[in-house]
Amino acid sequence: MSSNLRCLTNSHTHGQFVRINGIDHLNLSSNDYLGIAADFKLQKEFLQLQNFDNEFLLSNSSSRLMTGNNDYIGLESELEKLYPQKRALVLGSGFLTNLGVLPAVTTSNDLIIADKLVHASIIDGIKLSSAHLERYRHNDTDHLEKILLKHRANFKRVFIVTESIFSMDGDFAPLKELTEIKERFDCLLYIDEAHAFGLYGYRGAGVASAQKLDDKIDFIVATFGKALASQGAMVVCNETWHKLLVNKMRTLIFSTALPPISLRWTKFVLENHERFEPNRRHLETLKHIIKNNLSAKIESHIFPIMVGDSTLAVNMATELRQKGFWVMPIRRPTVPPGTERLRISLSAAIDSNQLENFVCTLNKLWNNIG
Repeated sequence: MSSNLRCLTNSHTHGQFVRINGIDHLNLSSNDYLGIAADFKLQKEFLQLQNFDNEFLLSNSSSRLMTGNNDYIGLESELEKLYPQKRALVLGSGFLTNLGVLPAVTTSNDLIIADKLVHASIIDGIKLSSAHLERYRHNDTDHLEKILLKHRANFKRVFIVTESIFSMDGDFAPLKELTEIKERFDCLLYIDEAHAFGLYGYRGAGVASAQKLDDKIDFIVATFGKALASQGAMVVCNETWHKLLVNKMRTLIFSTALPPISLRWTKFVLENHERFEPNRRHLETLKHIIKNNLSAKIESHIFPIMVGDSTLAVNMATELRQKGFWVMPIRRPTVPPGTERLRISLSAAIDSNQLENFVCTLNKLWNNIG
């Protein structure tokens, strides 16, 4: 039981390091994929553009539908440049977005078919809806088709739900096949791009954009709290769905609006997307270091080191921290029993030598265990 007990750690992020009890550890558990959160020069540049004398930027103090809609329009207009013919709606977090969209757009006459490994926030959103639920095996489009053949005729609408990059395994969804199935069975497609937004596609619009499939996807969800190093999230959809969400989405209607400074920072990062192209290229270099030195199959910037036991995962993470690397063990119930792991998140803030040092340390640790 103790190997699954969680606790909160008092930590301070400093560049590519996380400081615990005054000691710096290379941060390999961050979602700061582009290294923007570690870029203090960029943050200073942004703050110099703000007028702190005549504007209160730290709170909106009400919901968007009351008096808290300050600075949202500019950000949503910037987001809509990434997705032609679609509308963007910004919310307080990715969890709130996934929690709110599906309950708002579905009824008891609808069916949701979700990938077995979708994020907890999506599962919680499905539970709050009145729609029926089926799960298909992870990335198994044959299984998805079998479910549709059995159930499609019984429901008014069917929503296929998945992520573009999965948060625990770091693998990609078969988006092309999913769009083909969606069209063949007359379904709606919901994609969470949380771990892809900012990294792939036109101006970082995501995997769907990179594969030129975004116009075939009905709902695209993404967070600003990972690669963009900001706060908040969005859902992109057509005009009709957008109006419905504004009027029915409880996590929008009953949530305090984001502060203007967060909205402006997100817009600033989006407007400066070209400046982060070297960061994206460096992230690819880091991925190759993992592939070449661990002989591992790594698809994205997220890399699981499969351990298969909670106690061993905790012990390995502890030993790596003692050697200066902040790595988190992922245990049940986050992952199924027997699939416990260390989860490595690569960040462009990490330099190649630091990552090679980590790989060397990890290999020695594995050899000692073996």
